[in-house]
Amino acid sequence: MDTRRLGNSETRRLGNSETRELGDSETQRLGDSATREIGNSETRRLRDSETRRLGDSGNRRLGRLLEGTCSAADLPRDDHYRPITVTAVVDLREVYRSFGAVKALVDLSLHVEPGTVTVLVGPNGAGKTTTMRVITGVIRPHRGTVRTFGIDPADDGNAIRGRCGVVPPKPAMYDRLTGRENLAYAAALYSIGDPPIDRLAEQFGIEQALDQRVAGYSTGMRTRLALARSLLHDPELLILDEPTAGLDPESAVAVRELILATARTGKTVLMSTHLLHEAEGTADQLIMMDHGRAWERGTPTDLAARYMDGLVVRFDANDRATLEPLTSMAGARVLDRNGGIVAQIDPPEGLPGIVSELVANGAELTRVEPQTPTLERLYFEMRRRATAGQ
Repeated sequence: MDTRRLGNSETRRLGNSETRELGDSETQRLGDSATREIGNSETRRLRDSETRRLGDSGNRRLGRLLEGTCSAADLPRDDHYRPITVTAVVDLREVYRSFGAVKALVDLSLHVEPGTVTVLVGPNGAGKTTTMRVITGVIRPHRGTVRTFGIDPADDGNAIRGRCGVVPPKPAMYDRLTGRENLAYAAALYSIGDPPIDRLAEQFGIEQALDQRVAGYSTGMRTRLALARSLLHDPELLILDEPTAGLDPESAVAVRELILATARTGKTVLMSTHLLHEAEGTADQLIMMDHGRAWERGTPTDLAARYMDGLVVRFDANDRATLEPLTSMAGARVLDRNGGIVAQIDPPEGLPGIVSELVANGAELTRVEPQTPTLERLYFEMRRRATAGQ
């Protein structure tokens, strides 16, 4: 611990034995979570600027906190000093990053809880990949606060990256090596003595190709190999940047199922995609990004409740031309014309009257079927309202 930061009185208070262990009684008093707070990475976080912020009075209170005679709530705070949630796997606060004149991230904040699947959704150039690089400490923000596992990547990026498994959009492999040799080499980099190569190969369905050169792998097989490689060291956080990019539909579905199976084991997953159906049935939390900003976030259910008012119904008839009155009926808004008409009915109680009016106008209805809103439909409804300023 830096004795200069705590001052002489605190140095005397925290003698050598307390500095090493905080003593058994201190550990019991503070509890496991507080002990982690006073760990090495937290000590590094109390830089000179933080010490100046606390001032002499704050330093005395910090000493009392270590002794257990006051709580963290007693520490002084100002508008610029906000404690970071140590239970979050990822915690970003108002992060800004630019590349020359291009603003990649603009006051981005996000929070990822342990054991959840968070999906960053947005078009190409929205800032999804930059966000992931900031989280792992590959690049640093120009301002804002970043904590991954409660650690500032600027302080110990290697510790963070050692606890992450990363799959980029186009995973780099050694084509002249076999799949097994690729995994064995990656395991050696992590100093894993007995890597679970065969188990992971079976888990991701590449056991039959494990001893073939990677040069002969399909795009889907390479993605599966990359997923297996990312889990060799049993990471706590799995970061997947466009994991199904370039895959055929069947392989994409298989990879998504593998990701879900991995999430069920308790891993925290952060995934990015510009394809809305990628997040369908996958995400615990959706973060909608565009131009470096998170313009909306929430669970799919919460977002649907907020943005999809009324009831979504698919109408069809023997003569689809007889469904055209729906376009001008009060309480109905046409959303889609693929296979009849999909319309939003608001309020839902108006559906019987709409059906009666269609029948009265000569429609021979073959389908009046309530629909579960898809993520794609939800996304465009959110964009429509954002554009309209609602």
